[in-house]
Amino acid sequence: MLAALSALAVLFFLAVTGLSNVYRAQQESLGNRWFTRGSSEFNAGHYDDAVSDFRAALLYSRDDYSYQFSLAEALVGLNRSSEAQAYLINLWGRQPENGFVNRELARICARNGETDKTLRYYHNAIYATWPGDQESERRQTRIELIHFLLKTNAKAQAQSELIALEANLGNRASEQAQVGSLFVQAKDYENALGAFQMALKSDRHNTDAMRGAGLSTFELGRYVLAERCLKAAIVANPRDTESASRLKTTQLVLQMDPFRQGLSGARRNQIVVDAFAAAGQRLKSCKMQSASFTAPVTEPTLDDTWQRMKPKITASRLQRHPELVEMAMNLVFQIERETIASCEMPSGTDAALLLIAKSHEGN
Repeated sequence: MLAALSALAVLFFLAVTGLSNVYRAQQESLGNRWFTRGSSEFNAGHYDDAVSDFRAALLYSRDDYSYQFSLAEALVGLNRSSEAQAYLINLWGRQPENGFVNRELARICARNGETDKTLRYYHNAIYATWPGDQESERRQTRIELIHFLLKTNAKAQAQSELIALEANLGNRASEQAQVGSLFVQAKDYENALGAFQMALKSDRHNTDAMRGAGLSTFELGRYVLAERCLKAAIVANPRDTESASRLKTTQLVLQMDPFRQGLSGARRNQIVVDAFAAAGQRLKSCKMQSASFTAPVTEPTLDDTWQRMKPKITASRLQRHPELVEMAMNLVFQIERETIASCEMPSGTDAALLLIAKSHEGN
């Protein structure tokens, strides 16, 4: 009887274990079914339905990590950030090295204006554990961080992140061109030019890199190189009006710079005469545009100084008195700088003269 009872107990135990396994398998199957349905709704942008489906899935598996994370993502899609953050913080406590969780928390903190937390979670995500292609996920996360820094005008930090990004980028033309564009937004034109040149080494027909190289050299004041790059960009894309406008200004800068090497004395003197006349016209236009325009309070005024110097600024006088070249151009540069605040933004020759003034600052 003891043996029979023992055998019966074993049979009951096996039966209960089997039923328990069947129950768990059924629960798991139901959870997976709801999760699959929720994932489809989420991918279709039906976040309300996705939230309901993911909550149903969690009824059958309350601690499932992927179910909870998907529910948090769906809540983010509905702009219910507080609820999503609660789930994500709980998940972060279980797996603080999870890249997806850190990135979602960074996005929520960015929307809430919590800069310090945003930076911390983004950096956690960059150096976190990622399934699949880790380098790709880390690169995309760093790019998100850079966009956040640029949006908050933290250009110095954005430049640092861009340098770190470029160091692990490789030579793929499209990615180098993208990094170059981000360097441009961060006002780091030197590194931007390097990225665009790297892109063109891999793909010399990359129009984004051509346009970017033209913009970077223009902003760096390397107008001879800028002219060549901008011409190439326009040949590659004749509808690139932005590059065409910069090319026109670049050519004016090269034509109107009397200090450019290789100019004959006669050519230099004629440029000075033309620049002096253009500055005088700028003063006159400013007074016509605004009755309230007055030159800066100096003695004498810019207009007085220009009028007094005008008879001396002729090609023949400049030939006999070379020292007048620098005096005339200093006045031209002063006029172009000081009329910005009171007049409309300069264009054409005036814009070119302003750029020339900038390129010779401190000389």
